[in-house]
Amino acid sequence: VFNIANELLLTETAYVSKLHLLDQVFCLRLLEEARSRSSFPCDVVHGIFSNICSIYCFHQQFLLPALQKRMEEWNSNPRIGDILQKLAPFLKMYGEYVKNFDRSMELVNVWMERSAPFKAIVQETQREERCGNLTLQHHMLEPVQRIPRYELLLKDYLHRLPEDDQDHRDAQKSLELIATAAEHSNAAIRKMERMRKLLKVYELLGGEEDIVNPTNELIKEGHILKLSNKNGSTQDRYLILFNDRLLYCVPKLRLIGQKYGVRLKETSSVAVPRTFLVSGKQRSLELQARTEVEKRDWIQAIQATIQRHEQTVESFRHLTCSLRDDESTPPHSPVRHAPSQLLVVGGSASHSCVELGKRAPTPIREKEVTLCMKCQEPFNAITKRRHHCKACGHVVCGKCSEFRARLSYDNNRTNRVCVDCYAMLVGVCPSQVGLSSSSQRRRSILEKQASLAAENSVICSFLYHMEKGGGRGWTKAWFVIPENEPLVLYVYGAPQDVKAQRSVPLIGFEVALPESCDRLERRHAFKISQSHLTLYFSAEGEELQRRWMDILSRAGRGEEPPLHRPIVESLEEEGEELGTPRPQAQSLLFLTLLLRKTL
Repeated sequence: VFNIANELLLTETAYVSKLHLLDQVFCLRLLEEARSRSSFPCDVVHGIFSNICSIYCFHQQFLLPALQKRMEEWNSNPRIGDILQKLAPFLKMYGEYVKNFDRSMELVNVWMERSAPFKAIVQETQREERCGNLTLQHHMLEPVQRIPRYELLLKDYLHRLPEDDQDHRDAQKSLELIATAAEHSNAAIRKMERMRKLLKVYELLGGEEDIVNPTNELIKEGHILKLSNKNGSTQDRYLILFNDRLLYCVPKLRLIGQKYGVRLKETSSVAVPRTFLVSGKQRSLELQARTEVEKRDWIQAIQATIQRHEQTVESFRHLTCSLRDDESTPPHSPVRHAPSQLLVVGGSASHSCVELGKRAPTPIREKEVTLCMKCQEPFNAITKRRHHCKACGHVVCGKCSEFRARLSYDNNRTNRVCVDCYAMLVGVCPSQVGLSSSSQRRRSILEKQASLAAENSVICSFLYHMEKGGGRGWTKAWFVIPENEPLVLYVYGAPQDVKAQRSVPLIGFEVALPESCDRLERRHAFKISQSHLTLYFSAEGEELQRRWMDILSRAGRGEEPPLHRPIVESLEEEGEELGTPRPQAQSLLFLTLLLRKTL
């Protein structure tokens, strides 16, 4: 009981020093500046600090001296309940301070930007040692949190105090009075905790971003990896999600600790394996989480935040329309609503003709493309270099992107665009500018875009491959067996190529593990053979090797791959198990593929 009473005294002493700092240092210095030089109104200072002077006087002149005197005579009078019962009613004065707190924070933010003398006085005081490297806003949180701390200490005091003790009744009565006063502070404390988090982020950003606002709420923050559009390399970044924005931050060195500079504000994301897309009007980012759980947490948090934001905007829109209807809209007259500009997380990263040029595209990484996505000519480092179309994000050569068009998302500045986007944005047919559109050419049998084929494929992955007697060593390539052509293997240079390097009809091929005479140095190797043609492959792991061998063996026999159908549909058919292969002779497909091979 003595230790609890002593802790109350020690915390009260520290608290009074905080009140002194607020009232006799911050408030007094600002008032002197306002009265002597009229740099800002005195009402602003009174509005910020509210009744902090009365709170300081109460604690400094009454409560603290009473506790100090009682602890000095503790041996003869071991009780504190009577002091708290006598002085607890005065704690109601905190109601005015708590109620005014949101407005106080807003005034501090406004006048820190509006008045240079105001900002100079606050920052100069904050640098003093007694401030402990904390901001004015941090110190102003102390009175809001003080009453609940009284309540916790008094509950602990009563728990340790024997029920027959002379101080038990007074302590119980004091607790009831303090609990009543604490009810007014608890709701404000939850707001203050949110404000404390905002202040922490504000300091993390070096004060460069205006986020300290009572309406802002910090949802989630953490490190993330950003994937480069050029080579897919990762860079360390920091995401901070609020209820109305997503801050994408880049680390930068400071003298004290690590701070972050704001690069971008975005509002959406899309899920792909271990990465997700943040797509905004001015820029799109592909981010990579360290784990699948982390990725799922980010996507769920952003999705939930967007839904809440949409609901808030929709409610506000209905309210505004209702008020407009009541005030000025005649009966039976139509009301026009502005289209929502909010994005929704999920789906594929595609751009419709309506959005072309109005929203930043999702750039395709350069290392995922070996051919120009328009003319399908192979890239090289000298005469056929890679360029991004700033409208659709495709990787194209210089000849196919020698056009300039104004893009709305980039403040109508001219940007490099491909021939097809130029035709859609400017309204000039590609044939009129000296190039023919890809749709006007006769399509080759190999013109099957790798990314589209992979989305609906039996299997797809990177493999190393080598042809027996071909004179070339192992080469890494992207292999796809499409669902609509399950007996054909397509070979691509990269996952985003618009044209395959080669197609291999698989009927008649035999699949086996390599023999000792093959002298293959790579692990997880296998081969397919037919007549005089033998192709060697090497997978990244044993499981991937097994899957490829199984699917290639079925294709070699002319069988369809296993169907992975929904469980509900499978249970409705008697005697059919989920994923059971159904071998069928595809005579028409046999004939087509054999004819293709012969040609």
